[in-house]
Amino acid sequence: MQNCLKNSRFTMLIRRNYVVTGKRTDGLMRHLRDDNGIDISGSRQKKELLSIGYYHGYKGYRFIKVSTNPIGYNDFDEVLAVYNFDMNLKTLLYPNIMAVETALKNYTLDTLVSFGNLDLETAFNNFLNDYRSHSSSDTAYKTKLKSYLSLRSKIDGAISHYYKKHDAIKHFLHNGQPIPLWAIFEVLDMGQFGLFLQCLNEPIRRQNCSNLNLTYRGLDPDGRLVEVIIFLLKDLRNAVAHNGVIFDCRFKGNTNAKPLIKNYVSFETSINNIDFSDLVDYFILIVLLLKKIGKTKTDLKRLIRNFKDETETLRNQIPVNIFNAIIGTDHNVKLTALEAYV
Repeated sequence: MQNCLKNSRFTMLIRRNYVVTGKRTDGLMRHLRDDNGIDISGSRQKKELLSIGYYHGYKGYRFIKVSTNPIGYNDFDEVLAVYNFDMNLKTLLYPNIMAVETALKNYTLDTLVSFGNLDLETAFNNFLNDYRSHSSSDTAYKTKLKSYLSLRSKIDGAISHYYKKHDAIKHFLHNGQPIPLWAIFEVLDMGQFGLFLQCLNEPIRRQNCSNLNLTYRGLDPDGRLVEVIIFLLKDLRNAVAHNGVIFDCRFKGNTNAKPLIKNYVSFETSINNIDFSDLVDYFILIVLLLKKIGKTKTDLKRLIRNFKDETETLRNQIPVNIFNAIIGTDHNVKLTALEAYV
């Protein structure tokens, strides 16, 4: 009884002291004008603010990378321009990044066929055994074994989560048959797939890179390039798929691209200053991969042209200093070189 009274008093205290309040749209417009120096007025801009939302829309697009680096907007139409640019790029990138993910999984399956049966237990015993290349007393052995065990746990979790929803996995489980890797790959997210690639032994990794024509032995002697690509793209893929903000690459957090991928993309495309601090570098990598998996020159040039059109539209709608802070000062040079590459 005392606990019930105590919980009741606690609930009343929360309700009394933590009332959630909000502003009507007119109040939010005054806040933008008076506190943020952004000119916004009239029924058109009011409807546009309602459409994009103050919290998901304006607040998500009011800064570059971190909230301590605000964008100096003067007019609400500039906010809309950046918002629309971001949304249009996600529409442009989504089918292409999904095509890359699907192709990399299929190419990996094609590689694994040469090394044994394509079921899960064979994979764990014969493919995902990179840790065995070290003595059990080595630090590398312990690190790689931990990754191997983590992968097993993640795959078991994916099977448990999806078996009622995924007809193929349900079929093989109910019939007591080994689950084929193609079915496993369908339920692995990009990060889990990257961990799968990381656990592959070196001969398979190198063959997989060769199969994808992602090879340059001086840069990648042990075949790590495909997994590095996957780990680099996974956060962009998730942001695109779940409508996160992408224009300023905030999806990557504090992680930095590895020298291997920066050097490889520069070597392959002859484009300098690839560091993945701006979205154009991710776009270059996606185009590179689309070329490797057989997309036509016509399709690639159309994709590049569409990307350029979006950046030019943005350039014409916001001040130059904001545009350069978002896009980078060398994006035109990079896109021209990318057109020459394809």
